[in-house]
Amino acid sequence: MAQNLGKLDRILRFALAFWWLGPWKPEFYSEWLNLAVMVVAWIALFESFWGWCWLHKIFKIDNKNQ
Repeated sequence: MAQNLGKLDRILRFALAFWWLGPWKPEFYSEWLNLAVMVVAWIALFESFWGWCWLHKIFKIDNKNQ
């Protein structure tokens, strides 16, 4: 599987995941919304390490060289 995320994109995804999974995470009154934020954060964290995003694959976006 080839990487399709650039360095800046990977750094920003990691920062977002670090923020949303850490003690500074946003808290909502709705439990399902808190769960959705956590799922998105875990996906962003995994994508930041792998360098591959399934949405980029679907829309044929390749910003690895940026």
